[in-house]
Amino acid sequence: MEIAPQLDRLGNDIVASYLIDLPEGITLVDAGLPGHWRDLQEELAAIGRPLSDVRGLVLTHGDSDHIGFAERLRRETGVPIFVHSADAHRARTGEKPKTPMGPARIGPTLGFLAYGIRKGMKPEFLTEVVEVADGDVLDLPGAPVIIGMPGHSPGSVAVHIPAVDAVFVGDALTTRHVLTGRAGAQPAPFTDDAAEANASLDRLSAVQASWILPGHGAPWKGRPAELVAATRAA
Repeated sequence: MEIAPQLDRLGNDIVASYLIDLPEGITLVDAGLPGHWRDLQEELAAIGRPLSDVRGLVLTHGDSDHIGFAERLRRETGVPIFVHSADAHRARTGEKPKTPMGPARIGPTLGFLAYGIRKGMKPEFLTEVVEVADGDVLDLPGAPVIIGMPGHSPGSVAVHIPAVDAVFVGDALTTRHVLTGRAGAQPAPFTDDAAEANASLDRLSAVQASWILPGHGAPWKGRPAELVAATRAA
């Protein structure tokens, strides 16, 4: 689905990842669930680009609903997969601390689980990653800038791509709670350290972008500082 020129979304408001389509090649941000591999093929066909135009995939963090097709992409094409060093182990093994589930409603929770079953809840974990750090500018189309956003996980990041006037925030916040169905800016569930995640939002406020794109929920058009304020108010 096209969000804006050169900016497309794979998946939906339940689980989303993103495709940046530039003349020099394609950068992907997150890999959703394993079944989003088909969504990737369909989106590439729709924009008339081959899989070989993908130059790299940047993970906002290492959770299973963000690494979905990453290992398949790496194995079949040799495309590098970038993840913050603090989440590299999580992306390779799936190991993470247990966190309180928090509020939930039966309908939305079952919808999330059903979508996960349809798209595949168990990804292949990564065997090779390229580790990145806060402040890195990656040699990929759009020159993605890594912004450390620890809290949801130790290696959570936002990915700022000025070429498409967008910042990709993973689970640093959400615009649709997958367990309650509540729409609008709010903290994401399953967060390792809520206080640290809240403090990290200050870093997002300083970003200049017109699109804020979460891993769960609808794209947000506006200033990041506005979305941060709405998240904290929630």
